[in-house]
Amino acid sequence: MALRIGFDLDGVFADMDGALAKHATDLFGSKPAEQPPDRGTEGPAEEAAAPAEGEPEAPSGGVDLSSSQLQRLWRHVGRLENFWETLEEIEPGSLARLATLAAEHRWELIFLTKRPHTVGYTAQVQSQRWLAARGFPMPSVYVVQRSRGKIAAALGLDIVVDDRPENCLDVVVDSKARAILVWRADRELMPAAAKRLGIGVVTSMGQCLDLLAEIDAPDPPPERMVDRVMRILGLKDEPARV
Repeated sequence: MALRIGFDLDGVFADMDGALAKHATDLFGSKPAEQPPDRGTEGPAEEAAAPAEGEPEAPSGGVDLSSSQLQRLWRHVGRLENFWETLEEIEPGSLARLATLAAEHRWELIFLTKRPHTVGYTAQVQSQRWLAARGFPMPSVYVVQRSRGKIAAALGLDIVVDDRPENCLDVVVDSKARAILVWRADRELMPAAAKRLGIGVVTSMGQCLDLLAEIDAPDPPPERMVDRVMRILGLKDEPARV
């Protein structure tokens, strides 16, 4: 049976943090100072651009923002037409490779994101256009509002790939899917409980795609698919050889 895999977008394929850091620097400089919150100066489109609860909000790259500056940044992003189509691919070519592997292995894929609205196309359509432009034709995109685990359970997903530990925890707690955490930061900062909680960890999408291809390799050893996933992710010991 074909693997059913869900992929997060921002932080997994799309460099949202890099784009937000650039706009934050343009707005506030490299070391922005505390500013009072803006009140009543933006229209409805900007107000709709406030980040959804639980979404990664603060950009990386050394730009330290206060709460009011963070809100102002997202209101600024909301005024940018089709902002989500402007993001760079973190690992160029990874989406094209994923499309090739999905066709070869007959995987069923869905991209999950919690992107807020901006001016222009809907977040879903912007995401679809962005994926297609980088080599993944006819993508299925779901703009989520609920726990990733409950969505994984409802869709019957086998694996969910995400860059946020809390989303991976949702997956292993609320569904039967296995979670893969894409952790590009310093390995010393990697969540220590990931392996204990049954979360696989990779340091790049290249490594993640290698593992997925190995999980779905032809003529696998005689074991349950979930056991094979956990073994390849280093969450289960290799079977004893006779």
